[in-house]
Amino acid sequence: MGFMDKLRNKFQRGQEDVEEVSDKYKEGMKKSRQTFSGKINDLLAKYRKVDEDFFEELEEVLISADTGVSTVMDLIDELKMEVKRQKMKDTSEMKDVISEKLVEIYYGDDDQEIESLAIQKGELSVILVVGVNGAGKTTSIGKLAHQLKQDGKKVMLAAGDTFRAGAIEQLEVWGERIGVDVVKQTAGSDPAAVIFDGIKSAKSKQADVLICDTAGRLQNKVNLMNELAKVKRVIAKEIPNAPHEVLLVLDATTGQNALSQAKVFAEATDVTGIVLTKLDGTAKGGIVLAIRNELQIPVKFVGLGEGVNDLRPFDAHAFVYGLFADLLEKE
Repeated sequence: MGFMDKLRNKFQRGQEDVEEVSDKYKEGMKKSRQTFSGKINDLLAKYRKVDEDFFEELEEVLISADTGVSTVMDLIDELKMEVKRQKMKDTSEMKDVISEKLVEIYYGDDDQEIESLAIQKGELSVILVVGVNGAGKTTSIGKLAHQLKQDGKKVMLAAGDTFRAGAIEQLEVWGERIGVDVVKQTAGSDPAAVIFDGIKSAKSKQADVLICDTAGRLQNKVNLMNELAKVKRVIAKEIPNAPHEVLLVLDATTGQNALSQAKVFAEATDVTGIVLTKLDGTAKGGIVLAIRNELQIPVKFVGLGEGVNDLRPFDAHAFVYGLFADLLEKE
């Protein structure tokens, strides 16, 4: 069974049409694919035989897409074993194998449910959103709230980024736009106090989900750690086992810098998932695999455009299809 067949099988679950998912990723990852697919295509045309030179150049292509050195080394090792196992000689057989191995490396030993949000049944779910200023944190919160509301959930927002000028107002604008309540205090207030109020309000209004914004200052890591630890203590005191998700928002266009930010935040708090914004704006989409492989944190959402519906639940099969669509459709 080819990669395209596997992709179709995955989405025959009645939730979303395979063509709709595929088209979104294909369109949203155009820049990465033009670089990535083009180079792989050239490679397959240049080498008819699967040999050491082929693997060396493939390694360079993958590293140039910001896939991360350790991820690439793992992938090359896996591919060499697969070539030996299947006794492959011709490079034309490689595109399916590369696609499948990229998906396998993404999931590792985890099942494919790692991409799902941990929404609680019958009780308030609290989602804490962290990330540096400028990564698209507030916009991602608005788009995520819109999605959850479309799914029939009652959603509220807590404006816990009380330090950045305009952050509270920006969240309020999103609240009005999508029709959800925003709990706020004045600028400069204690973020933990805002989030405490948010939980009380969300409980009294019987909300399903409370999404909490936080300050995105990285200049002083100790302050960041202390602030996030305090916020989490306040949440856990009100709701045991909460927050149920800590989502880190990263800007895909910053490449390896996004990976460095992820490392800092992963040290500061228990990040459960990544929201990767502006994936449509970068030619280095391989950063998704680097983040997952090096930090063992799943990507849960990706930004594939500017629209309110363009923050998409992440799917590794559709992502790899977005990278390879031009090649895979020739099957």
